[in-house]
Amino acid sequence: MNFTVGFKPLLGDAHNMDNLEKQLICPICLEMFSKPVVILPCQHNLCRKCANDVFQASNPLWQSRGSTTVSSGGRFRCPSCRHEVVLDRHGVYGLQRNLLVENIIDIYKQESSRPLHSKAEQHLMCEEHEDEKINIYCLSCEVPTCSLCKVFGAHKDCEVAPLPTIYKRQKSELSDGIAMLVAGNDRVQAVITQMEEVCQTIEDNSRRQKQLLNQRFETLCAVLEERKGELLQALAREQEEKLQRVRGLIRQYGDHLEVSSKLVESAIQSMEEPQMALYLQQAKELINKVGAMSKVELAGRPEPGYESMEQFSVSVEHVAEMLRTIDFQPGAAGDEEDDEVALDGDESNAGLEEERLDGPEGLH
Repeated sequence: MNFTVGFKPLLGDAHNMDNLEKQLICPICLEMFSKPVVILPCQHNLCRKCANDVFQASNPLWQSRGSTTVSSGGRFRCPSCRHEVVLDRHGVYGLQRNLLVENIIDIYKQESSRPLHSKAEQHLMCEEHEDEKINIYCLSCEVPTCSLCKVFGAHKDCEVAPLPTIYKRQKSELSDGIAMLVAGNDRVQAVITQMEEVCQTIEDNSRRQKQLLNQRFETLCAVLEERKGELLQALAREQEEKLQRVRGLIRQYGDHLEVSSKLVESAIQSMEEPQMALYLQQAKELINKVGAMSKVELAGRPEPGYESMEQFSVSVEHVAEMLRTIDFQPGAAGDEEDDEVALDGDESNAGLEEERLDGPEGLH
């Protein structure tokens, strides 16, 4: 269905009121702020209820207000600028109210209730019937159209519905999808932060274990130097494998967050389109994209304890004690094979010690 835009002159008062209304829209619910309105440290505003919804989604274990358990607070990200907001034990109830915005809302509502006798509108006009406004929506073809097209034109056999009904329905669907994506983005960001901490813990634990290995190997003789190098390589390989896996997950989550954030920005810009027909031309595609993005399943996080490197601990005290007993074997004179230094002990003890030092499996 083709149509053109027919303009009627807009008066200054109506235009100013429309601009003011856009500044009073909450980025979460996409409706006018509902009191109380809270101001974030980044100077963006939210309905306190919406701020609490985002906060609860990012901190599912946080105790709600009124609980007998004292919580240590939490954090979430501003949906407008992604600035991290750190809250105390009062949660969103500890945020300062923006009384100025609340007063502006009251004034706006009072002014909006006054009739604007000269307020004009702009309408999309049907290209096939130039004097007809676009006022219905063809459910079969999924395009806005006019009444004459339904009666005499290309949509006479189609099922139609009032334009405002479909407008409200699709706008509600997109609003719900945006809210889900915003909450999902906060959860993804929290997971990324946790995995970055896991990387730091892996590096710290690996560094500590390397120091411990070096300190213990200093007590061993030269015959253990080669074994020490092998164990350090095994630990380094394990560290690299774990870091590669976690960093790969971080990149995957980060890519998902970037794509999802861009989609949210596009959807929010579409939500600001004042013309129903223009909005509906692109709303269906956005709704499908938002729905598909919200259903994307990301790879699982590392299992609990994944960052631990305790399996690379080595106990060498008993080995050092055995090394102190090294001596020539009795009756080894003239025997070239027995003319070497050996550990004092039977073959079973020597085999046991070899198993304990044989690779990461023998570490504890």
